[in-house]
Amino acid sequence: MNHIFRFKREERLKKRDEIRAVFNRGKVVTCSGAKLFVLQNRFPFNRIVFTFARKFGNAVERNRARRVGCEVYRQVRNRLQCGFDLVLLVYPGKDSFSVRMKQVGILFSKAGLLVDNTQW
Repeated sequence: MNHIFRFKREERLKKRDEIRAVFNRGKVVTCSGAKLFVLQNRFPFNRIVFTFARKFGNAVERNRARRVGCEVYRQVRNRLQCGFDLVLLVYPGKDSFSVRMKQVGILFSKAGLLVDNTQW
């Protein structure tokens, strides 16, 4: 049952050139503590990478922030339009699930990617 909700390998944006393309050619939306870069892709699903501003703490803090980001994205991905490459850039600060959920809700609604806008 758990494998249904898993963050799949195909949903991860990994190649440096693809990530750089999203940074360079993608649309940018911002909120307090985070930025979202969005670029349309040729796939029937979204791909995402979580990255951090320079000086974002140590490896433990970055890994925790990445895990929180993955979980938040996993919770909302079924409410998003498909066919986009996404880069979520997070800045140092308060890093909790509720804060990240609020940031992601603001960013996805500003980007116009939300299909279902309830419960934000």
